[in-house]
Amino acid sequence: MPTARHPLALLIVAFALAYFPARTAVAAEPKSTERTRQKQQAEQERAELRRKLDDLKADIVKTEKAHGHAADALASSEKAISNANRTLRELAAEQQRTQQKLQTLSQDLRQLEAAVAQQRKRLEHMLREQYRAGQEDRVRLLLSGDNPNRIAREMRYLSYVSAEQVKAIEKLQQDIATVEANKADAEEARAALEDIAAEQREQKALLEKEKGKRKVLATQLSDKLSAQRKQAGNLARDESRLSALVDRLAVVIAQQRKAEEEEARRRARNKAEAAAREKALADKARTENKGRSTAATKPPEPAKTPERTQQAVPEPPPPPDGNAFAALRGKGKLPVKGELAATFGAKRPDGPSWKGIFIKAGEGSDVHAAGAGEVIFADWMRGFGNLIIVDHGGQYLSIYGNNQSLLKRPGDRVKAGDVIATVGNSGGNEHSGLYFELRHQGRAIDPLAWLNR
Repeated sequence: MPTARHPLALLIVAFALAYFPARTAVAAEPKSTERTRQKQQAEQERAELRRKLDDLKADIVKTEKAHGHAADALASSEKAISNANRTLRELAAEQQRTQQKLQTLSQDLRQLEAAVAQQRKRLEHMLREQYRAGQEDRVRLLLSGDNPNRIAREMRYLSYVSAEQVKAIEKLQQDIATVEANKADAEEARAALEDIAAEQREQKALLEKEKGKRKVLATQLSDKLSAQRKQAGNLARDESRLSALVDRLAVVIAQQRKAEEEEARRRARNKAEAAAREKALADKARTENKGRSTAATKPPEPAKTPERTQQAVPEPPPPPDGNAFAALRGKGKLPVKGELAATFGAKRPDGPSWKGIFIKAGEGSDVHAAGAGEVIFADWMRGFGNLIIVDHGGQYLSIYGNNQSLLKRPGDRVKAGDVIATVGNSGGNEHSGLYFELRHQGRAIDPLAWLNR
């Protein structure tokens, strides 16, 4: 039998049978827990800031003398609506990213499978050629008693062929491993899309439920809400509550900035010390190599720096630039398109003067950040409903109230124009719209002076 004289041919056949099944099985357990781990890590990073904000709110509530405000009954539903809408936005963005990843993986998989098919044909061709030249294998050549020079040439040729076959097999193994990894990643992406779709269905059901609950409550509390909106004392307490929150947040911001500066100094010291150590090692290597013969066939190897056992920690993002925000004076845009219903300093018929502006707009309209900065508060607050506050540095804050949904969390960095919320009438507000304030050093300033309308 011819194949009995070709062990290499048998090896190739065995390899082909082992690595080309009709359908490659995908790992039984996809990496479906990766999304969960990432979400848990993100939540842990925000936990400390959330705790501080909860403490601030609790302290402010303790000083309140007014209880039983009608808007408080809406708080739970309005917060749930906000959370559901934000989650739906995040899921939609995650779904888009995952779909793009899946498309890229599918394209890569097609290219890899084409490459594997070509390599398989190449190996099959090598197998046929070796079978045809079976009479010239190593054993026959060595036992043929032919010219030793010819035998040596043929043996060398066969070694080249064998080496080429080994390279082809190794490359094929690598590509097959890449195909397997690609398929596993694709299965993980598909599983993630299924998880996202299930979460979206849950959040949509929750959203509809909470919207219905809020509508019923708002109808029941309509008269009480209307009466309480006309009480000057309530408006004054709302403004006092917001001012107290801003003052307390200023303390938290200062503490956070101080901690960031200390961390930056520590990183700089560590970086300088590492550079000094590397320089010392390089100087030592040069000293040891000095005087060695320049005619040496092998140049001396440079001294290796000790391997780091810990992964490099990424640099924290820079704090918001107050100067950059101040430079926007007279150049900014309204956070939302709509009708300007109240202006800064205008006297309210039923309370103190406006400390900001109110822009009537359709429910669900996008609210844009007035400038780059960091979200330092995103929660429900009596009188302002779903409220979000952005720190722009330099003791500049922008405040956005009565939102339907808050799309950012405390600690999130935003750029000018980013969508951070959607318009609503939370907090017992009569009209759908956005309450917008700017503060510098805790003092309310006219937002219209910052805008180019």
